[in-house]
Amino acid sequence: MVRLSLILPPEPDSRWQLAKQIGVTNAVIHPLEIGDDRTDWTYDELNGVVNWFEEIGMNVAVLEGSVPLTDRIRLGRDGRDEDIERFKRFLRDCGAVGIPVVCYDWMAGIRWARTEAHIESRGGSYVTGYDEEKMSGGPNPECMDVTHEQLWDALEYFLREVVPVAAEADVKLGLHPADPPLDSVRGIPRLARSVEAYDRVLNIVDSEYNGVTFCQGNFAAMGVDIPDTIRHFGDRINFVHFRDVEGDASRFVETWHDNGPTDMLAAMRAYEEIGYEGPMRPDHVPTMAGEDNSNPGYHTKGRLFAIGYMRGLLEQTKTA
Repeated sequence: MVRLSLILPPEPDSRWQLAKQIGVTNAVIHPLEIGDDRTDWTYDELNGVVNWFEEIGMNVAVLEGSVPLTDRIRLGRDGRDEDIERFKRFLRDCGAVGIPVVCYDWMAGIRWARTEAHIESRGGSYVTGYDEEKMSGGPNPECMDVTHEQLWDALEYFLREVVPVAAEADVKLGLHPADPPLDSVRGIPRLARSVEAYDRVLNIVDSEYNGVTFCQGNFAAMGVDIPDTIRHFGDRINFVHFRDVEGDASRFVETWHDNGPTDMLAAMRAYEEIGYEGPMRPDHVPTMAGEDNSNPGYHTKGRLFAIGYMRGLLEQTKTA
């Protein structure tokens, strides 16, 4: 069965208690989304976080966002071998402390991109959005001279090096889509922007440890049928971001989880059909009354709403 999860800070605070109160015992550690800029972890730090959660009956299901993956690796530049060795050590440490999934991305130069953070939604809540026209007016990053094939070569080199280590450590990798899933952003090519691109990634190393972070909002922006695509990837899905958007890759707005164009019940049924038993967290939630929108998409009240909605969908999958 799907394991409902929440982003929680790596050190105890009230959000840990809120998660326990709503019945969520799976934590996703994503420091960059909660105001922590660390990009590397020692074994002792990972072990300490895991022990803290275990003490209150929770487990660390995923580590994402601030993994030690550099643009030297993504771009295939000098020094990547040293950085890849650091990533391998990180995977071994995750395996040793019992963290089963690592989520990573292949977005060089510019990673997650949004151009609007105060779009008014239901009841005066705020959601985020993206507009390619606004984004294209900004400065070009230094690495814009790279080509798609150079990025593909670098990704293949990386996967052939690290997937065997991930398998030995029993840590599943999940590649997050390009966000937004465009051919390029400010001249920098992007790879994980279509089902066909993902098929190519999964064929580089045919292993359950080389898998997909199925971010529904990104796949919705690609214009695919979400339930069909879930069934297409099947057991190669290692992590799920449950969210929705209205629009396409060049112009979209985040939606409330229960108010977007995707049939979310059909999506949840598709996860059940493929036997998905991995972690699933709500992503990019609205900012609600009493929240200051200082961290758009990642405040607490919208996540609590989303978990309740997701649990209701899961209950519906059990009915005829």
